[in-house]
Amino acid sequence: MAMNLRLTPEQTAGLRAAAEQDGISMQEAALAAVDAYISRRPQRLSDAIARVANEDAELLHRLSQ
Repeated sequence: MAMNLRLTPEQTAGLRAAAEQDGISMQEAALAAVDAYISRRPQRLSDAIARVANEDAELLHRLSQ
């Protein structure tokens, strides 16, 4: 699916520099960033659930009774 990605001039410059340093196109760098973000979602979700369980342990215990 095609889409437009609007970046600030600073973001564009940073993406260009990082892509050049890695020897890849800006598109490849952006796609790699999207893939990395997507692949971290399950871990971020697990971390959030663990944080809520820890922070609200007493409440969850009372609700389970």
